[in-house]
Amino acid sequence: MNLTVILSGDGGSDRFISLRMMSWVILVTAGLFEASFAFCLGKMKGASGTEYYLWGAGFLASLVLSMVLLARAAQTLPIGTAYPVWTGIGAVGTVVLGVLFLNEPMTVARMVFITLLIVSIIGLKIAG
Repeated sequence: MNLTVILSGDGGSDRFISLRMMSWVILVTAGLFEASFAFCLGKMKGASGTEYYLWGAGFLASLVLSMVLLARAAQTLPIGTAYPVWTGIGAVGTVVLGVLFLNEPMTVARMVFITLLIVSIIGLKIAG
């Protein structure tokens, strides 16, 4: 089902925004929060005391937001598309964050497989 919402724009013109497109935006945001909760887990590994609990709170907040947004996107998008895209965005985001902030290596093999994940995510978007 492809429903449309009408929003009033400036100058009296109406803009149409597809709920399906909005679901993709919500899904991408959910995937980014998935990467966020994985990053928080990575930061918890080396933390102690208050810092540990703050990263834990970030983990829980990101986890809840990610799941709620995924559930919302799956109301419009097929779950067979939404779930793999969500995990793919989370996986790519987690690798990038790990390389940038957690001193994880970026090898040629990792770059090849991250590229394959990105191509797969785009393919699911096109097919879905």
